[in-house]
Amino acid sequence: GLLTRLQTPAPTIRTLSSSNSLSQNIPSCLWKLGRLNHVAIAVPDLEKAQSLYKDVLGAQVSETVALPEHGVYTVFVELGNTKLELLHPLGEKSPIASFLQKNKTGGMHHICIEVDDIKAAMTELKKKKIRILSEEPKIGAHGKPVIFLHPKDCHGVLVELEQA
Repeated sequence: GLLTRLQTPAPTIRTLSSSNSLSQNIPSCLWKLGRLNHVAIAVPDLEKAQSLYKDVLGAQVSETVALPEHGVYTVFVELGNTKLELLHPLGEKSPIASFLQKNKTGGMHHICIEVDDIKAAMTELKKKKIRILSEEPKIGAHGKPVIFLHPKDCHGVLVELEQA
């Protein structure tokens, strides 16, 4: 009767806690990976790209900024939770010019992830055989130190790490 039904244990519901299951396998580091800062897109026509995001999609779009030390013009598109960085070649030795020679219509160039200690990240990544594309951090588009990790060591993705 009723007493038997009350004594029957309820079925167990299994839940997955992403914080517990993920953190168990992460080795402790001297630095922490932070949020996605931006996704960079190489564009052959900067004005058309700005117009797409501003006029067609209604996003807030920054002014164009020249970064001669990186060989690029940059424009940032605000997305609320992150940004897009539109990249256009500046100068003949621009890495974006060579990217656009292979990808005529443009495309995703790199992702940028924030770190809390870029020097510690560099030291530890070198120990783990991850190639860094410069000996020292350079100052990036946000005025903060940045490094780039070799895409062949990151599953085909060029990863930029930026000091948070």
